[in-house]
Amino acid sequence: MKKNLFKTASLGIQHVLAMYAGAVIVPLIVGGAIGLTGQELTYLVAIDLLMCGIATILQVWKNKFFGIGLPVMLGCTFTAVGPMIAIGGDYGVSAIYGSILVGGVFVVLISTIFGKLIKYFPPVVTGSVVTIIGITLIPVAMNDMAGGQGSADFGSLQNLALSFGTLIFILVLYRLAKGFIRQIAILLGLIGGTVVAYFVGRVNFSAVSEASWFHMPTPFYFGMPTFEISAIITMILVLIVGLVEASGVYFALSDITGKKLSEKDLAHGYRAEGVATIFGAIFNAFPYTTYSQNVGLVQLSGVKKNSVVYAAGAFLILLGFIPKISAFTTVIPTPVLGGAMLAMFGMVISAGIKMLSKVDFSSQENQLIIACSVGMGLGITTVPSLFQNLPDGIQILSSNGIVIGSLTAIFMNLIFMKKSATRQVQIVEEPKAS
Repeated sequence: MKKNLFKTASLGIQHVLAMYAGAVIVPLIVGGAIGLTGQELTYLVAIDLLMCGIATILQVWKNKFFGIGLPVMLGCTFTAVGPMIAIGGDYGVSAIYGSILVGGVFVVLISTIFGKLIKYFPPVVTGSVVTIIGITLIPVAMNDMAGGQGSADFGSLQNLALSFGTLIFILVLYRLAKGFIRQIAILLGLIGGTVVAYFVGRVNFSAVSEASWFHMPTPFYFGMPTFEISAIITMILVLIVGLVEASGVYFALSDITGKKLSEKDLAHGYRAEGVATIFGAIFNAFPYTTYSQNVGLVQLSGVKKNSVVYAAGAFLILLGFIPKISAFTTVIPTPVLGGAMLAMFGMVISAGIKMLSKVDFSSQENQLIIACSVGMGLGITTVPSLFQNLPDGIQILSSNGIVIGSLTAIFMNLIFMKKSATRQVQIVEEPKAS
C-alpha cells in the first residue's frame, strides 16, 4: 500500500515538474509587465499554482456537470499572456480579471454547443490567431533580455550575457537531453541562469525572506473587476482558441487511454475549463486550459491512471498555500527571464505555424485569410494610431492588434467558408473518427 502511494506521489510530482515552468513563468511575465510589486508577484505565482491544482482536479473529476475524466493537467493558457499584458497596459489590472470572468462565463454557456461551432474555427483561423499573439509577444521578450524597459543598465553586456547564456543553455538541453530532462529544459534554463546571476550579484532574496510560510487565497486580491468591451472580446477569442486546442488534447488522451469520448464528454471538458477560468478571475489568477506537455508525459511514461493526476493537483494546491516557495521564482533576474521568454514566445509562433501546416495552401482563399489577418494584427500592433480618427466606440476594437487580426481571420473565413473550410474542418475533427 505504502509502495503504491509513494509511486503515485512520485509520478504526480513528475507531472508537476513537467508543467511547472509554464505555470510560473506566466505570472512572472504578466506581473512584471504590468508593474506588480514583489509581494504582489509572490501572491500571483502562489495563487496561480493553487488554481492550476484546482483546475486540474475539476477536469479529471468526471461528474454529471463537468470534467472530462481523463489524465489531463490544466494550467494558464500561454496564448493569453500577450492579451493580458495589452489589457493591463490599456485599462489596468482590474480589466484583466473582468475580461477573464466574462470569458469564463461565456465558455460555460457555450460548452454544450461548442462542438458544433468548431467548424467556424478551422486551422486557418486558430493558426493565424496564435501566430499573431506570438509575434506581438516577441518585443516583450527582447526588452527583458536587455534588462527591462526603462532600466538603468538597459542593453548592458552583463544583461545580454545572462539572457543569451540562458537561451543557449536551453537550446543545448533541447539538443542533447532526452525524455523528461528535455521536457523541463525551460525550468532548468531558468534555474541555471539564476545561479549564474547569483554569483555576479544579480539575485535579491529579500522577497523570499519577507514572504510568509502560509497564506489564504483572497478573492479579488487586486480589486474588483472592471469590464471593457475590447478586453472582453479579446479574452473570449483567446479562450475559444484554447477550447479548439483542448479538443485536440482530449482526442489525443482518448486515443492513449482507449476511452471513447462522446459529445457530452467534450461538453463536460469545456465546462470544466470555463469553471476553472471563473475561479481564476475571482481569485485573481488566470484562464486555464489543457497542457499538452503533460500529454507527452502520459505517453512517455505509459501511466494513464487518473490517481496520478489527482496527486499532481494536490501537490500544486499545497505549493499554492506556501508563498515562501513561490517567492523563490520571483528572484529570477529580468535578463534570465527574457532569455527563456524568447524561446517560449517563439514556441507560440511555432505552435501557430504548426496549426497553419494543416491548411490547404493551394487555396488562394486560405492564403488571403492568413495574409490579411496576420498583416492586420502585426500592422495595428506596430502602428496603433492607424484608426485614431474613427469614433471612440470603434477604436475600442480597432486599436488592439490581436482583436483586429483575429476578427479579420474569422470574418474572412466566413466569407470564403464554402470554398475553403470543408477540408480544414475534416482535419480538425479527424481524431474523433479514429
